[in-house]
Amino acid sequence: MRTLLKGGSVVSGRGVQRADVLIDGGKIAQVGRRLSAVGASVVDVTGMLLFPGFIDAHTHFDLDVCNTTTADDFTSGSRAAIRGGTTTVIDFACPNKGETLQYGLDLWHKKADGRTFCDYGFHMTIDDWSPAIEAELPAMFAAGISSFKMYLTYPAMMIGDGAVYSALKAIRRLGGVCGVHCENAGVIDAMIAEKKAAGELSPASHPQTRPACLEAEAVGRLLRIAQAADCPVIIVHLTNHQALDEVEAARKRGQKVYVETCPQYLLLDESLYFNPDYSAAARYVCAPPLRERAEQEYLWRGLKRGLIQTVSTDHCSFTLEQKDAGRGDFTKIPGGLPGVETRGELLYSYGVARRKIALPTMCQVLSENPARLYGLYPRKGAIRKGSDADIVVYDPGASHIIRAEDCVGAAGYNPYEGFVTAGGIAQVYLRGRLVSELGRVLDTEPQGVYIPRGKNSL
Repeated sequence: MRTLLKGGSVVSGRGVQRADVLIDGGKIAQVGRRLSAVGASVVDVTGMLLFPGFIDAHTHFDLDVCNTTTADDFTSGSRAAIRGGTTTVIDFACPNKGETLQYGLDLWHKKADGRTFCDYGFHMTIDDWSPAIEAELPAMFAAGISSFKMYLTYPAMMIGDGAVYSALKAIRRLGGVCGVHCENAGVIDAMIAEKKAAGELSPASHPQTRPACLEAEAVGRLLRIAQAADCPVIIVHLTNHQALDEVEAARKRGQKVYVETCPQYLLLDESLYFNPDYSAAARYVCAPPLRERAEQEYLWRGLKRGLIQTVSTDHCSFTLEQKDAGRGDFTKIPGGLPGVETRGELLYSYGVARRKIALPTMCQVLSENPARLYGLYPRKGAIRKGSDADIVVYDPGASHIIRAEDCVGAAGYNPYEGFVTAGGIAQVYLRGRLVSELGRVLDTEPQGVYIPRGKNSL
């Protein structure tokens, strides 16, 4: 089936151009002015913006954590992704300590294969390190896994600075990249102990025990380890200017560092944790936590200046009932927010429409840069001949209010409840098929496919 999207404006990382887009066989066949195609279904998108399908390179679907499992599995999470214009997610395969990387990869394929509405890939989490784990790395690359993740916090996940150094060297030799969750675990644990001893157990203690300076310290330490290992790294979910200062210092030394932030750090702030209503506060618990409102402008400027390369969601959803597990002990609140369903509209509404970033920057951080960084480009991340026909049709005139009752994710609430959008997503195409229209997911059965990935080309 051939489809001609006619009269719209195609957005790329280089600019915006009026162009028609011809889709044929799931691929983009032609991009240009005044195209005609005999026998094609013509869709009038006059006045609309056409983005490459958004890529969310940081999701956690069907993840066991905090003695529970995330509300969204690959089915509900990927439906939410499609509704929000995200046509590809890269989730984290997470073997436990003592398990092989291959076991983790096999397990995540069982969770995702045949159950996912958008296309998908995996990062591999390294939460254990040994000669046997290192020997598995080539097999991961052969399976289309070219990116990894490590933690400098969480005892069940962290492996220590020496092992981080060794793992980075091994990843570098194979041409991979590694994202790292940066917080100072030891000091955080000491601060948590102080709060518990004082009987301060509400959600308000969460940001107070994970301050911005401890994220910045861990970012700086990680970057010095990466300097010693001569390995490029990705700072995931960066939240504050102190951490970004550490990144800029490393770049001035000649290091290659990529930065990701998330909508919650651009739009929400730590005052939400001080709501006396437990549920109203606990629903925003995530790590790193939300920061002071002033940090938001630093992050927006970082996006505008190209200091931050991607905006992912760290989508890790729990119901309010699951969040209720932390009443009386804030450390037992499952950490994470839903976000994959609203990211594109939020970035347009509060970034582009308010002139904090330009349209090409939005395209870069949501589509093009993650595709390049994670080895998907040019199959994904571009509206150009030969690319997958993953397209988001954005209507700048379709403003609406974000409401949980309209969403399809499983959390049952939305962190951005009541936010007013500037426009909205009119249509979403996945490999040439119309899969969502006016907020309604059209597919009744999962059609997503696993996408093996190559090496970083950013």
